[in-house]
Amino acid sequence: MDMAKLRARLLGVLVLLTGFVSAAGAQPAAADGLPDSLWFDAPAAATLTVDGGRFTDGLGREVVLRGYNVSGETKLEENSGLPFASVADARKSATALRALGGGNSVRFLFAWAHAEPVRGQVDAAYLAAATDQMRAFLDAGIRVYPDFHQDLYSRHLFEPGSWYTGDGAPAWAVDAGDYPGESCGICLFWGQNITQNGAVKQAQYDFWHNAHGLQDAFLATAQATLAYVEQHLTTAEFAGVVGFDPFNEPYAGSYDSGQTSRGWERDLLWPFYVRFRARMDAAGWQDKPAFVEPNLFWNADIDFQKQEGGLLDAGPLGPRYVFNTHFYDQKAISGILMWGKAGDGQYATDFSTVRDRATAAGTTAIVSEFGHPLSGTVADKAPTVLKAMYQALDSRLPGAGWWARPTASGPVLSGTQWQWDLYSGRHHELMNGNASKVRTSGDAWNDEDLSAVRLDDSGTAVLRQDGRLLDRLYPSATAGTTLAFTYEDRSRDGSTTLTWNPVPSTLPHVSQLVGPGQYGLLVWRSDGGTAPTELHLPASFATSATTVVSDLGTAYSPPAYTTTTPIAVAPEPGGTGARRLLLTAPGAAGTPHYALVTNGATAPSADLLSAARSELTSWAAAATAVSRPAT
Repeated sequence: MDMAKLRARLLGVLVLLTGFVSAAGAQPAAADGLPDSLWFDAPAAATLTVDGGRFTDGLGREVVLRGYNVSGETKLEENSGLPFASVADARKSATALRALGGGNSVRFLFAWAHAEPVRGQVDAAYLAAATDQMRAFLDAGIRVYPDFHQDLYSRHLFEPGSWYTGDGAPAWAVDAGDYPGESCGICLFWGQNITQNGAVKQAQYDFWHNAHGLQDAFLATAQATLAYVEQHLTTAEFAGVVGFDPFNEPYAGSYDSGQTSRGWERDLLWPFYVRFRARMDAAGWQDKPAFVEPNLFWNADIDFQKQEGGLLDAGPLGPRYVFNTHFYDQKAISGILMWGKAGDGQYATDFSTVRDRATAAGTTAIVSEFGHPLSGTVADKAPTVLKAMYQALDSRLPGAGWWARPTASGPVLSGTQWQWDLYSGRHHELMNGNASKVRTSGDAWNDEDLSAVRLDDSGTAVLRQDGRLLDRLYPSATAGTTLAFTYEDRSRDGSTTLTWNPVPSTLPHVSQLVGPGQYGLLVWRSDGGTAPTELHLPASFATSATTVVSDLGTAYSPPAYTTTTPIAVAPEPGGTGARRLLLTAPGAAGTPHYALVTNGATAPSADLLSAARSELTSWAAAATAVSRPAT
């Protein structure tokens, strides 16, 4: 065990012993910090690092980040490149994201165009407003990783009457280049501009080659932004900022003669990340990783779009970098290349590729964007596409094969869905500054419509997708190593309940207990610490109707947390009303544990709980006996 982990463990033991001196078994007093904090929350939140190919908190627990991008509003001009019109809206969004969407993290968008509207002059007012809005999420107990966002390089490349628009670079950066008039030709999707629009291609090329000193200017602004955030957040708030995404969806624009996509990553993209990493260090972000993205086409699911990449020649990334990628099913979005709906295990291979690349690079991974349109001709695919994507984040196995070999399911991936936009369907965006092209519907950007949330007529945040899909059970902090995890959300496709991972008939009492309800099952190997394992408890799991069957015991309607309660429920820090299941597993490091969590039972009998526990104990023993380190 390294010294950092040892210190964290000793701190946890000291705090726990203090609680016992006060009153053995009593509810510990709330720790200083966020509302609803418990004794272990402050040391756990003090840091988030990459260790052993995992995110780990200040107590050495394995952390999974789940949440949303906040927000595509940054890509618009109506609120001057900010995610929200006000801090009050940011707070409303944060509370809803936690309570309705089940998120514990956000990718928070910044705009270079507004951070440096005049060359060499950073706009402190913009940084102050953005930092204030970011603070609203930190105050709600939500971890944040900012992102300098761009699409199609810049909106300033596009004419007022254009069919499309972009975001990212400021007007002066476009004026510095002698770019041709923008035209995508026959483009059915905005993304085709990336490879077909000559102006976009040349501007991207110039940035990566530092023409006109563009990259130097961007890095200087990035450092000023990094420093501002670090200096204007408290130490506790800054601890909730877990890293920085330097550049959204990088692409070469065009390749030099003889250059390949892999060569471009090696010779231009990776050196840029090294330079950005140095700026992070200089701005006080030495202990936070850079969330680096490869060529955006490296894992495309359409063969003619795919390009070799994945930062293959960067060497071991290690703990100072996170392998950060996106995934959209372009076949499904096309409406032509994939007929019908997604099914069980649809993206198991795609997301396993992400896991394998991160493991080979010696770091952890995050899928920082994924999603599917919620209106238009392919919107009917959204319920199944999103379910399959979340399934692939949870496990590398299809549901049909999970129970037979659970420990092959690999690490639970972190991910942030695109997107969380309170103003969905209520925008007032002058597209490319054109007063005759006011965009109000959807995301108000290139006809996209992917927001999981909107405001109703009373100003209340409501979900636009099935809450059973979005507000999920997941292991937010595991005191040890996750060996296997699955979640059957029973989300709906219209009136059809999607069940892709039924409990097998070989476990009849477990099947009876779960019934038609939702369930999740976590298998983990303990680290021997005193802090509990945490699972986010969805709103659909009312405490009074939640059943837990574990080697730690059984519980129907679990009690409130105390240090001596092995299975308990407590609020999540931040005062949003979200809840967590806490599993305290005493014993030596290396001991395997399991916990089934379901809302399908109604006052189950002691006999049924005992029989289900016996079945699961035998199943878990067989599974963990053949387990191997997850990759």
